[in-house]
Amino acid sequence: MPSRKTSSTLASMLGQRCPRCREGRIFRYSIFRGFPKMCQRCSVCDLKFQREEGYFLGAMYISFGLALVIIALISVLLWVITGWWITRVTIWAVVLFLPLAPAISLLARVLWIYLDQAFDPEKT
Repeated sequence: MPSRKTSSTLASMLGQRCPRCREGRIFRYSIFRGFPKMCQRCSVCDLKFQREEGYFLGAMYISFGLALVIIALISVLLWVITGWWITRVTIWAVVLFLPLAPAISLLARVLWIYLDQAFDPEKT
């Protein structure tokens, strides 16, 4: 029986693939074409991505945490490079972070789906 080659969890997350089969796509198209719509179910294994209303509330917490970490890293980098006051550094870090916000939002949804599938897997 030939075994299917499955990608690593990190590669599947970054590729926005289904957490169960790691083949189906979570979003219909790339973020470079606008804010993508989510698929209702995986086209390969039929995993339902949004289990109930309000399902992605937890993804907002993940998104907030990721945003804080990224803004802090940008702030430290700016402070080391420029030596500006902390207020100026923080304002510029937030401004530089804003173009990344949509991608962080999508990544947070993917992380939430993977986290949910790890702790409470939906039966096949």
